[in-house]
Amino acid sequence: MSNPPGEGPKPLVLVVDDYQDAREMYAEYLEFSGFRVAEAKNGAEALDKAFELLPDVILMDLSLPVIDGWEATRRLKSDERTKTIPVVALTGHALTGQPGGAQDAGCDSFVIKPCLPDALVEEVKRMLAGRKTLPAR
Repeated sequence: MSNPPGEGPKPLVLVVDDYQDAREMYAEYLEFSGFRVAEAKNGAEALDKAFELLPDVILMDLSLPVIDGWEATRRLKSDERTKTIPVVALTGHALTGQPGGAQDAGCDSFVIKPCLPDALVEEVKRMLAGRKTLPAR
């Protein structure tokens, strides 16, 4: 499917979650909302795909096997190729200390799961809008 004249390619979102059902639900809803989607099931796979695909936004579960989301985000933010890609932390652990920890790891935003798909799409759009207007960190 081609894009309308004057429009570039649809933004690419990398969805990283070890739970297949959650990953597929978010991916399906993002695709329905007009995004291209790539998926990863652990932190190591997320790093490989991020370096290969250079997505526009990354949705990163923090509790992941192989390499956790905290460390994966630190590595993404310390690499020249990926440091400006917005990372939205996703977690089911609603602990009060985690938003600060997520920011310390380099996350640009924080969403507590379960979240409504509409809320997630709005956060992705917010990150894309910010990426266009904010200078690289």
